[in-house]
Amino acid sequence: MRKIYFTFLVLFILGCKDEDPSSPCKGDGLDGGVCIEIYQPVCGCDNVTYSNTCYAEIGGVTSWVDGECSG
Repeated sequence: MRKIYFTFLVLFILGCKDEDPSSPCKGDGLDGGVCIEIYQPVCGCDNVTYSNTCYAEIGGVTSWVDGECSG
């Protein structure tokens, strides 16, 4: 019975990994992408305001929030 509890404990601990805090904010981006010229600003995780989500994706940003960056 102890072996079963120990096995579940080990599996539980291994399954509770957090996201990698060193994961990059920017990836490779998209080469040759074409975006529509509609201004719906987003603030990228790199604290740069992009004209819209398309430009953020082309810029390689992996996450953003709606609206312009402050500051």
